Amino acid sequence: MEPAAVEDVIESNLEDSEATVTHARDEHDDDHLAATVVSPVFDGLSLVQQHERVYDALGDHMTTDIHALELSTYTPEEYADLDEQ
Repeated sequence: MEPAAVEDVIESNLEDSEATVTHARDEHDDDHLAATVVSPVFDGLSLVQQHERVYDALGDHMTTDIHALELSTYTPEEYADLDEQ
């Protein structure tokens, strides 16, 4: 599955999200992806719960189209703080 298609699926199924998906670095397999997802939905959730929300948004794609996903999740505030550092 192409990174842009994964972005579309996440953004379509996870409210108010922005996703950036690329092929994972140092991997030779196109099925290994890296995603950064920013959404206010993550506010108050643990990291595990945040990741579960993304996996739920991807649905069956996680078992059929995506072999591995390196995932970073942030609330909009957390992501803005990264830019300030």
